[in-house]
Amino acid sequence: MDALDDMRILVATVDAGGFTPASQRLGLSKQFVSRRVGALEERLGARLLQRTTRRLSVTELGRAYYERAVKIIEDVDEVENLVGNQVGPPRGTLRISAPMSFGTLHLAPVLARFLVEQPCMGVEVVLNDRMVDIVGEGFDMAIRIGVLADSSLVARAVGRTQLIACCSPGYIARHGAPATPRELSAHACLLYGHSRSVDWPFQVDGKPCDVAVTGRLLANNGELALAAARQDLGIALLPGFIVGDALDSGALVPVLQDFARPPIVVHAVYPQHRQASRGVQVFVELLARAFAGAEWQLSGR
Repeated sequence: MDALDDMRILVATVDAGGFTPASQRLGLSKQFVSRRVGALEERLGARLLQRTTRRLSVTELGRAYYERAVKIIEDVDEVENLVGNQVGPPRGTLRISAPMSFGTLHLAPVLARFLVEQPCMGVEVVLNDRMVDIVGEGFDMAIRIGVLADSSLVARAVGRTQLIACCSPGYIARHGAPATPRELSAHACLLYGHSRSVDWPFQVDGKPCDVAVTGRLLANNGELALAAARQDLGIALLPGFIVGDALDSGALVPVLQDFARPPIVVHAVYPQHRQASRGVQVFVELLARAFAGAEWQLSGR
């Protein structure tokens, strides 16, 4: 391997926090990654990583080398992308992070179309509802839904959706429907998130109003909350891309429509150094076209 390859391995090891996660990310054996970092240190005559049985830390020299190496790798990738944009179709593998339900319900057909249209490209998709570190975990891009945190990432809006409070007709027959968001305290709510301390966002008299809700079900996947709502177990607040079909079929009905917040935006986000990537550009454009007419973008379904 050449010096640039060893540089990439060292950067991946620091980003991942160890040889094992770095090897998984790179598709190499742990022994090979460790051996290449050792060879790099031997060639430089300096210790870059401090190894113990429990953890791996970066030395002062290692940190300086890492920071310069990141910039060098970004520059090399940018130059290669600039050349690749001028000759032939995009090539390589696109590593994408996306929310679980959105990925299974709506990203899958776009990925299939991308692979058909771009025969020289591969795709690695990781579906996860947690907020991933795009740069640190080695992703080329991610799908993010809702308000974006301040960051250096580039964001492109590719769609929009609506949070819809809904429940089954059977639930309403037994318990009635809330007339205002405050009445949710008297109802069984199906919680979608990672914490039992949940506030549901509504709008009252034109102003944001977050209402604390509780319930027996807490799920970190929206489709589980959807299934529970179908079984008359309570009221759920879920994105339109999850509940659209259930609303269309009548299995669920919307409640509190007059208090809904404005639509939320679906973004494709990627690091600045990936702006020149032809694969990223083509895939983001495909997302925007595919989602432009998606029915789940419509509010008040």
